[in-house]
Amino acid sequence: MKKFFVLLVLFALPIIAYMFFASGQNNFAKLPVLTENVNDVSEFEDLEGNSVSLEDKISIVAFFGENLDDLKGNTFNLDQKILEKYYEFNDFQFVVVLPSEAREEAKKFKDEFSGISETEKWKFIFGSSAEIKETFKSFDTPHTLEGTYTPYVFIVDKDLNLRGRDDDEDFGKVYGYDSRSVAELSDKMNDDVKVILAEYRLALKKNNAERKNN
Repeated sequence: MKKFFVLLVLFALPIIAYMFFASGQNNFAKLPVLTENVNDVSEFEDLEGNSVSLEDKISIVAFFGENLDDLKGNTFNLDQKILEKYYEFNDFQFVVVLPSEAREEAKKFKDEFSGISETEKWKFIFGSSAEIKETFKSFDTPHTLEGTYTPYVFIVDKDLNLRGRDDDEDFGKVYGYDSRSVAELSDKMNDDVKVILAEYRLALKKNNAERKNN
């Protein structure tokens, strides 16, 4: 009986351990959804007068107001610490939501930085203050707008869900990432962008494998 029990334990432990770590790996590989179904931005226009959508894209969304200095500093931080690493992904985009009166400033800023960054990948979109506030409200975060500005930037998935952290060691829940903080962008946000990109890549591989098997 004792020998049987020992054999059972030796046989069962690896299986239990595998199930535990497999479960943990699965949880790690998905960035939590904090708000479902945020407003799309398809009613806004970019610098060329075209519409931009968050749907079917992994989007970094910023609300940077009309102050050019805020726009420069925050966007440059994001570009250097986050964006330049992921420009190669066709389903990844950077969307900056601005009031209509910032159109000329945004165009100048984009031209100024075109020599040191891939500014053609930046999507500046414009709307009224009311439209911007309504879009921001749909994100349902603890952050607030000062006019049409917040330093926090957000990750929105292809299904219009706001992603972030629900058990961060410093803040508890992380709805947005402070673009003024190089450390926060380099550590928390960069890690989270990697996680959501990996999540979609794994899902794509799984779908392709299932199609081959059918």
